[in-house]
Amino acid sequence: MTRDDAAPGALVPRALVVGEALIDVVRRTDGSVAEHPGGSPMNVAIGLGRLGRGVDLLTWLGQDARGDAVRRHLEASAVRVLTGDTQPASTSVATATLDADGVATYDFDLTWDLPARWDAPVVDPLVVHTGSIAAVLAPGGAAVAQLVAAHRASSTITYDPNLRPALMGTPGATRPRVEALVALSDVVKVSDEDLEWLHPGVAPTDIAEEWARLGPGLVVVTHGGDGAFACTATGVKLTVPAPRVEVADTVGAGDSFMSGLIDGLWSAGLLGADRRGALADVDAATLQRVLARCARIAAITVSRAGANPPSSVELGEA
Repeated sequence: MTRDDAAPGALVPRALVVGEALIDVVRRTDGSVAEHPGGSPMNVAIGLGRLGRGVDLLTWLGQDARGDAVRRHLEASAVRVLTGDTQPASTSVATATLDADGVATYDFDLTWDLPARWDAPVVDPLVVHTGSIAAVLAPGGAAVAQLVAAHRASSTITYDPNLRPALMGTPGATRPRVEALVALSDVVKVSDEDLEWLHPGVAPTDIAEEWARLGPGLVVVTHGGDGAFACTATGVKLTVPAPRVEVADTVGAGDSFMSGLIDGLWSAGLLGADRRGALADVDAATLQRVLARCARIAAITVSRAGANPPSSVELGEA
């Protein structure tokens, strides 16, 4: 059920997520192979839907059996897929090979673009999220950047680079595109692994603080089982630990953290273009509370197989 934080009679605010939805083919060390809907932006949309937020996904799905499986998966978590006038010949596939610790490496067979025309939501979204392949890969990456820029006047912009080196070329070629989106964003969540690939040998905290000077009010760096670091444009810095859990695999962990971050800032009244200043001024206690919940959400996700983020019911909040 969608949470209604709006005044009586007002339209319920929604999130818009822009990016890839695809099929993950998961290969495990025991030789088993399974197919699941995947894609970082799709996982974020599902995480928001399970936390009770109204969410629309603008993506690029084929009219095939795999595309139908992805649509059913999204609908089960109350995510509305926006309909466009064009689609790919087939739904994209990412093959995830898990090592003995459940850590995934990826190979891809995909195309990415945005439809020229699509059924836009009735009301401007409160928050627009993008990231990963969709924000970088041509030809759709340029269209994503234009869409994000067009929404800055009314929406909070959130971004997770979630880099895929196999598709994105060299760090030198990718860095300008990533940092252009960082500059357009209000909230950036990035993994320490992404930062090591983009800026080898540079401390993640240094990069986070530099990015916070480019435009975002908040930058969060996740360190897997070692928790997360956050800094704000006004100089707040803090760390949060990750709960100790038995890891099934890490698929979707960062995405569930991202959906928890959007949801937590939403509950704190810090989303929307008119709240940009308040977001940059967020106090340490509020930020600590939001990030601790994000870490809990991610810990639940890694404790079970696949990208399977918790619902608000599982968190004891509904």
